[in-house]
Amino acid sequence: MDAKTYIEETKRIWQEKYVNEPEFMQTLDEFVDSIVPVLERHPQYIDHNVLQVIAIPDRIITFRVAWTADDGSVQVNTAYRVQFNSDLGPYKGGLRFHPSVNLSILKFLGFEQIFKNALTSLPIGGGKGGSDFDLKGKSDGEIMRFCQSLMTELQKHIGPDLDVPAGDIGVGAREIGYLYGQYKRLRGFENGVITGKPLPIGGSQARTQATGYGAVYFIDKMLADKGQELADKRAIVSGAGNVAIYAIEKLEELGAKALTASDSNGYVVDEEGIDVALLKEVKEVKRQRLTAYADQRESARYYEGSVWHAELTADIALPCATQNEIDEQEAQQIVANGVKFISEGANMPLTKAATDELLAKDVYIGPAKAANAGGVAVSALEMAQNSARLRWSFDDVDQELHDIMDAIYANVSSAAEEYGFPGNLIKGANIAAFIKVADAMIMQGVH
Repeated sequence: MDAKTYIEETKRIWQEKYVNEPEFMQTLDEFVDSIVPVLERHPQYIDHNVLQVIAIPDRIITFRVAWTADDGSVQVNTAYRVQFNSDLGPYKGGLRFHPSVNLSILKFLGFEQIFKNALTSLPIGGGKGGSDFDLKGKSDGEIMRFCQSLMTELQKHIGPDLDVPAGDIGVGAREIGYLYGQYKRLRGFENGVITGKPLPIGGSQARTQATGYGAVYFIDKMLADKGQELADKRAIVSGAGNVAIYAIEKLEELGAKALTASDSNGYVVDEEGIDVALLKEVKEVKRQRLTAYADQRESARYYEGSVWHAELTADIALPCATQNEIDEQEAQQIVANGVKFISEGANMPLTKAATDELLAKDVYIGPAKAANAGGVAVSALEMAQNSARLRWSFDDVDQELHDIMDAIYANVSSAAEEYGFPGNLIKGANIAAFIKVADAMIMQGVH
């Protein structure tokens, strides 16, 4: 079977199977078109039916999480763990706590995670998990009891050499601490079973900063490849969580100016540059809305709606909020604002139409599976430190992160060039990662 026929047949099968999983279908569609020239050059991938095999997770675990609220009532949520592919190493991917969590979203995230992890060149496979639990309005005690209940079931399916979860949206150091504490009560001391831990209980220096820092290191390489520097660039950043905060911090450390931050209700514009210390106080310490930032900062203004509707003069953009946050109309506004470089801090923040619009206008896009791989890379470094019973310094981890992001950029850029897509980092990332995973699958016997 030739590559074109194989792709057409694979898409037909996927469309029938995943018609009710739109996010998963979107990521499959966006991925598969990139690798046509790979299949043409390497027919063994067709012979082993690698595409259709890799699109089905090794297993999906679904379970209920019953927990007791402060008022004594019993509440219940649904939780999932998608163990997608372990051909390069233990399943590795975050846990997300958010009302929007469903199987389609977790399969999309898990599929992306396979290839993101492959690009790090570290020995980790791909997985993802989470629950539709909503942290808003919950006390620390309620969050602790929820995490303990979830881990009571999840611990049966994870381990340092099997599946190593981490944090994601809604799951930070507090939640990881509760999850790890319950695992340890049930299974004993296995420090490397979960990453993103607080430092005193085996966490890694620079893990908190890693995804945001990595996205900035990646766009710095993108700029350098075009003969430009990050210094004095004006940046639009979405989000106000962990990724956005530390992307803003690194941007400003390297001489750029982050103009914005956003949450689910609106965004702030600060023409003097976002004050990172104030943003951390508002979002990390006091857990307030961004209106509190604007109230305390004379140069800042708060607006309702999407930050991607803002009319600003900017050079670069870092979408760090969530999937599909930028549609075609918003992409047009990004172009009108003067943005020429995008580094995706969030997973799949652009719709397909938005991506097409930006590429047509010669905007250089650093795709999520490459640009935001810094978080999982440092998670793998945390696993290594746990295994060796060592702790590296912040500077040592940060330097490793910088080197990993440089290597990812070089690998992705080279793959795009080799397979006929010079400058298209989206296709380059898909190609480089697919080849690595597909080769590993064939070496072990596709199963």
